[in-house]
Amino acid sequence: MTSSALPASAASYAEPETVKAPKKAALASWIGSAVEYYDFFIYGTAAALIFPKLFFAPNNPQAAAIASFATFGVAYITRPLGAVALGHIGDRFGRKKVLTFTLLLMGLSTFMIGCLPTYDQIGILSPILLVIARLLQGISAAGEQAGANSMTLEHAPANRRAFFTSFTLSGTQAGLILATLVFLPITQMPEAQMLSWGWRIPFFLSALVVAVGFWVRRTLPETPVFEKEQEQTHEKAALPVAVLFRTQWADVLRVIFAALVSVVSTIFSVFTLSYAVNTMQIDRSTMLTVLILANVVALGAIPAFAALSDRIGRRPVFIFGALGSAALIWPYMWAISQGNLPLIFGFGILLSGVVYSAANGVWPSLYGEMFDTKVRLSGMAIGTQIGFALGGFAPVISAALLGTGPTGWVPVAVFVTATAGIAAVSILTARETYRTPMEKLGKR
Repeated sequence: MTSSALPASAASYAEPETVKAPKKAALASWIGSAVEYYDFFIYGTAAALIFPKLFFAPNNPQAAAIASFATFGVAYITRPLGAVALGHIGDRFGRKKVLTFTLLLMGLSTFMIGCLPTYDQIGILSPILLVIARLLQGISAAGEQAGANSMTLEHAPANRRAFFTSFTLSGTQAGLILATLVFLPITQMPEAQMLSWGWRIPFFLSALVVAVGFWVRRTLPETPVFEKEQEQTHEKAALPVAVLFRTQWADVLRVIFAALVSVVSTIFSVFTLSYAVNTMQIDRSTMLTVLILANVVALGAIPAFAALSDRIGRRPVFIFGALGSAALIWPYMWAISQGNLPLIFGFGILLSGVVYSAANGVWPSLYGEMFDTKVRLSGMAIGTQIGFALGGFAPVISAALLGTGPTGWVPVAVFVTATAGIAAVSILTARETYRTPMEKLGKR
């Protein structure tokens, strides 16, 4: 469906004012998300491979691993709180202000982690400072994706909203690739050097990548639909969160449950990395290479699935991704338990690079199109961040579920299948919006 098929008033409201605006918004979202999630994902890699040895008592390795995964998850505690605050700012004062703030906060908190003394140096204060820095990362991440998705969705052509909005998630994958690539040479260092100073390098590099992201975003214009809402003062939401829960509480619940599909991502990128390296004694660089290849494939798969949803609808593409991931986690974890490298690579790339990309590529438009413009950023931020909270704690939950012996991984696979299945059922109850004009989104 092209924009010309829309009513004239709808087309003028939905389409950006210039051809360059959608491309510039998509580029800014891609680079900004890559920067933000480079910072966010280097923490996940360090939590799986390094932090248990540096920030926790060394006498119990399993407890240290669980505690390290818990610090990964604590960022998701502040994400719902950050979503409320940043959602209010973004819906009242503009998407651009939120995106600038989140970028700077993420860079500051990540650089702070690189400066922290270890457990051997200051004892229990070390993990406490680590948690504080991680909480700040969580606040930043709470507003980043919702702000970038809202910005790109509202700049995009009416018939290609999913494709343009998917660049936010492609940027996220690029950030994960960059984070993993940075850690590859670090993990090849002698262990003494890696644990003394080498692990700090990726965190210090965040200052450079944040500067790049800030430079790209500084001239990005506010979205036309947001500016139109600002002009219509009688429709302006004085307290967007109150309006959101009064008028669209059911959509917030749908997004919360749909966002549980993120469990697939954190299990794949954090827990299975630790399980393969620490339990099955598979080489670290091998598993990091699996992550890199899967995310390189996802760079192409995400916009491809998003473009498909612009043709056939959001719901079937998302549901395929969720249910397909629920099924593929089984052969992937089985392959790790067997130490079968060809199957680890094959199923890992198929799971994370291809099938999960269907859900990952379409959710920015799917969730954003559920909400009215004046509460869109709040609705996306609050719904996703509450749902993502379980994804954030999925590694520590899985570490507790992990059994012993050759089938010890089965409870973890059951957990992933259940959460991905819930996400699919949630979207079954949602309206299809890919043909809905922009000014009618979120309205009954």
